[in-house]
Parts: sequence; C-alpha cells; structure tokens
Amino acid sequence: MHPDIHGLWPALLIPVTADGAVDTARALAHAQRMLDAGCDGVTLFGTTGEGPAFSTGERKGLLTALLAGGVRADQIVVTTSASALPDAIELGRHASSLGCHRQMFMPPFYFRNPPEAGVIASVSQVIRGIGDPKLKLLLYHIPGLSSVSFSHEAVATLAARHPGTVIGVKDSSGDLAHGLALAKAFPGLSILVGAEQHVAATMQVGGSGSINGLANIAPRLLRRIIDAPAQVRPADAQMVEDLLALLVCQPGMSFVCVYKTMLAEQTGDDAWLHVRAPLAMLDNTEAQAVRSGYRALGAALATI
Repeated sequence: MHPDIHGLWPALLIPVTADGAVDTARALAHAQRMLDAGCDGVTLFGTTGEGPAFSTGERKGLLTALLAGGVRADQIVVTTSASALPDAIELGRHASSLGCHRQMFMPPFYFRNPPEAGVIASVSQVIRGIGDPKLKLLLYHIPGLSSVSFSHEAVATLAARHPGTVIGVKDSSGDLAHGLALAKAFPGLSILVGAEQHVAATMQVGGSGSINGLANIAPRLLRRIIDAPAQVRPADAQMVEDLLALLVCQPGMSFVCVYKTMLAEQTGDDAWLHVRAPLAMLDNTEAQAVRSGYRALGAALATI
C-alpha cells in the first residue's frame, strides 16, 4: 500500500436544500456514515460532489463544519479544482491551514484541450501558491468531462519537479487500459481509480485504491473489493455491474442525479433528490426507473 493515500475514499455526494444551499447537517451525517462503513476517508467537492458548482466560501464553510463535527483532517481529500487558479490556491491554503494536506486538483477546464505546458504550469502555480510543505497532491485526470488530460510525460514531469508533493493520480478516464498503464508506469505514486468496475484489476498491478461515486451507495461492497482485489466474489462483481447499470437505465441522465436518487431510495430521505443548478432532479419516469431497478436487486442490497 502506498503510504500517501490508499484504500477507499468516496467522492462524497453533497446534499443541498430545495433552494440549492449546502445542507451541512446532512453532509456531516453522510460523511460519518461512510467512515462508519469502513471507508478510509472521504473526498470533498469532486465531480460527484458537484464541486465546481459551489463557491469558494461554500466549500471552505463545509470543510470547516466537517472538521468541527468530528471528521479528522487526515480523513479528507479536499478537491481544489476551480475556474480561476487564485480560487484553487485559496481553497488549498484554507485546507492546509486546517491540517487537510491531502488535496486533489484538476486544472481550469473552460479552455478545451489546453497545451501540456499550460497543464503543467497550472499545477506548479497552485503548489507554489499554497506553499504547504506537507501538501500531498493528486492530479485529477477526467478528460471526458474536462478535456484536460495528464499524459505520462506530464505526470513524470510534475512528480520530478515537486517530489513528495505530487503523490499520485486520480484516474477518472473510465479506460481500464489507461489505469493499468498508470499503475505500471508509476509504482511510486498513488494511482486511484474512479471506475468502480476497474478497481480490482488496477490494484492487482499496483493501483492504490479508489475515489468513486458508487461508494456513496455501496461502501461495504467497495471495501471488500479493495481489501481483496485478487479474490473478488462473483456476487460482488455482479452487484457492482448491476448498480452501475442504473446510471444508464434511462437515456441522458446525470450520474449525480442518479446517485442521489439511489441514496434517497436507500435512506428513505427524499431531501437527497435536490441538486445544485444547472443540474435538475430526475423527472418522474427517470426516478421511478432508478428506484424500481434499485429495489429489484432485493436481498443482496443488505450486503452493500
């Protein structure tokens, strides 16, 4: 296991009220539920957590509240991705000042397919701006959403330029071959996979674990897979596939909205259905398809 970060760190769903405000009490309860289920920690304000939709003030406020509520600083990966580098630096400095040295960063994504030199420069500027000698930074690779990629050359350059600070990659490419290649090419870095169905295979060649959305729904299931990636039970592998199938049981649904609908069904708490605009709650047909599909999994749901 890599000493900097390994294991299971759910990309925490962030509950909001009907008018879109952060629901701090529910967020704290959900984070604690993840930790009680055996997760190593939680990842705050990633893509699944609608991170870019929240202001720096909201993000700083929720982090402060989670820490005040009993979540330890070493149990949080803070995502500092923002449209402006000064905002990312502000978020990183705030997190570091509170002892949250594990952070994740995706370069600004409003310019499509930026040059590699600019991607590298953005990371270096953020690291220098945060100025935390204890910083442990994951590079957030999610090109399908952001169009910003970290090539092997960029990863190697940044790890060499910032040794002990750039400690790994969160690979949300959804491409198994890409995750395997990262794990093999960078055995000294933490490679955490976002695609739940690829976690076991990647860990068997050196991957460190996973930051993913499904863990919000099935933390114990993902915990078992991460604890024994070479001995995944067929029933567990099938349950991952069955739960992920609900993301596409109707065309065009946002995965964030599907996960929140699944969590509402699981907990009996429909407050989880709310999302921050420009996302919108699933319509009745979509929501019923997700809910009925979830219920159809039956007794096996008790294992997740």
